[in-house]
Amino acid sequence: MPDDAPRTSPDAAGSSPGTGPAIGPDGRPRTPWALGNERLLAYYDSEWGEPILDETGLFERLSLEAFQAGLSWDVILAKRPAFRDVFHGFDPDRVAAMDDAAVAAAVADARIVRNRAKIVAAVGNARAVVTLRDADDPRALPDELPPHVRTALRRAGLPPPARGLPALIWSHLPETTPRPTTVEEIPATSPAATSLAKTLKKRGFRFVGPTTAHALMEAIGMVDGHLAGSWRRGCSGLWDE
Repeated sequence: MPDDAPRTSPDAAGSSPGTGPAIGPDGRPRTPWALGNERLLAYYDSEWGEPILDETGLFERLSLEAFQAGLSWDVILAKRPAFRDVFHGFDPDRVAAMDDAAVAAAVADARIVRNRAKIVAAVGNARAVVTLRDADDPRALPDELPPHVRTALRRAGLPPPARGLPALIWSHLPETTPRPTTVEEIPATSPAATSLAKTLKKRGFRFVGPTTAHALMEAIGMVDGHLAGSWRRGCSGLWDE
């Protein structure tokens, strides 16, 4: 399976082209996929689009977005507690230490997505995270974030990301964010996501194509994927709208 296999994203779930915000049971407007079920609603209202800057949180989201390729996000959300159990809370050091026996056990665990290539990639990606964090080469990652990134983080009251995976990912924050009014206007990828995917691959990461990278950027607030009119639009605080 290629790194960026077709995926069923939250943006497409339960929506038709031209669809604008949908009114939820509490009367609030939301991007329509949020009303798929209670699990998706809770995720949309409390997590999706909120900034994540810590290494463990970013590794978890990167891993889960990779596991989603070809599946629906709801499937991944339902299995998230099991993923956290199997992958040691997505602690990069512990996942990096998983040996062949641990990988075999994960492949045999029916509670998660039993895709050997993705499981092996998650372990390899954890090792890439550790390498990034422990890199001695000062050229490995930018010490200075681009000015627009620093401005956006200050606007949101967020600290600069630590060196390693957080700095690598957040250095690709785009200068603008989409402002979709309908589901059909929500992009599946972007130049910034393509650049992030290329950088991650150069650093040894797998299953991180442009579509996966864009989904990650939406999930962690780097791109605002909420429809205009949704009560969650602007929740990251990063964008001056």
